[in-house]
Order: sequence, then C-alpha cells, then structure tokens
Amino acid sequence: MKIYGSSFSPYARKILAFCGEAGIDYELQAVGLGSDDPEFLAASPLRKIPAMEDDGFTLADSSAICHYLEAKHDVGLIPHDPALLGRTVWWDEVADTEIFASLQPLFFNRIVAPLFLRQEADEAAAARAEEEAVPTMLAWLETQMPEEGDWLVGERLTLADLAVASPLVNYAHCGGSLADYPRVEAFAARMHARKSFAGNIAWERGALEKIRGG
Repeated sequence: MKIYGSSFSPYARKILAFCGEAGIDYELQAVGLGSDDPEFLAASPLRKIPAMEDDGFTLADSSAICHYLEAKHDVGLIPHDPALLGRTVWWDEVADTEIFASLQPLFFNRIVAPLFLRQEADEAAAARAEEEAVPTMLAWLETQMPEEGDWLVGERLTLADLAVASPLVNYAHCGGSLADYPRVEAFAARMHARKSFAGNIAWERGALEKIRGG
C-alpha cells in the first residue's frame, strides 16, 4: 500500500499512526501541496493530501482511508458498538476540523511558509492564533480529556486518540507549550511516545533542525 503525503500533515500522520498501531505495511510517497506527480493525481484528483493506493484502489481523505483500512483489516481501532463508533467518528471530525483549524494559522506561518515554501509569513495571523484561538481550543480540550492513562473512547486505543494526538505534534513543532493544560499535556506525552508516533515525530524534528540550520 502506498500513502501519498507528508508526515508533517496531521492528516497523513494520523494514517501513518493508524497503520503503525494496526501493523499494516505501507510505503510513504512524499508529495507536497499542489504536487503534479501523476500517480498522486490519479489517487487524489483534487490534489489533497493524504491519498492512498492499495492494489489499484485509490482513495483520498484521511478519515475515509482509516475507515477503509479498518474495514479491510478489522484491526479494532474503530469500534463496532454504535455509541463508541459515533463518539470515535465525532472525535476524528473534531480533530480534523476544530483542533487543527485553530492551530493551522500558527503552523502555516511559523513552519510551512518560512521553512518549506520560502514565503513571507503572516506573523499577525500566527500571533492571533497563538493568543486567542489556540488557548480557547486547548482550554476546551482540557475539559474533555480522560483520567490519566485512559482513552478518549471506551477502554482501549481508537482512531479518536490518534486523530486528537496528531495535530498536537504540529503545535509542538511551533514551540507551543501545554503546561497550562495538564491533562492535554499528559495525553500528548503518552500518545507521542507510542511507537506509531515516535519515529515519525523524531524524523520531523530532525528535518526541521536541518532546514533551520541551513
């Protein structure tokens, strides 16, 4: 199976973590925003990342890909119980939209624009996100976090945990602190230490160090 995207994307990172937890082998084909790679375009005609090709079947959208992988491999990361399923899907949607939406102006203007696109960053937009949207989101998330060691949904790891943990990596890359949100901080530390996240996070940090050093 081939995944098109970059682990810097919270959406692609979520899929990679899903595969890591499920023991699903994959090849990551690095593509960036607006790539003209013909294989990528065949998998994602709208040029959105991530996308997937699996034995000739193509699919774009991180949530759709995770549901496809669950249906194919029955790995238990998306529950069958209706209530647990609904809550897992809800958390996945919240992570992909509300959580990363608050972080996106910060991540784009502190990381993507200056380091990858070599464009002038909108520091005012980054500062607004850092001072307003991000603290509001994190304060809410703190109220939703489980007790230490527990999962967001049910009594085991699910897609919900992977989805929420992934954009928090992007916040860390921006130098963001979770010290004022102890439950979120503990959750992020616990999740990011898992093998399914740790390797990609280490690679991302190394890549950023090289870019900044250059």
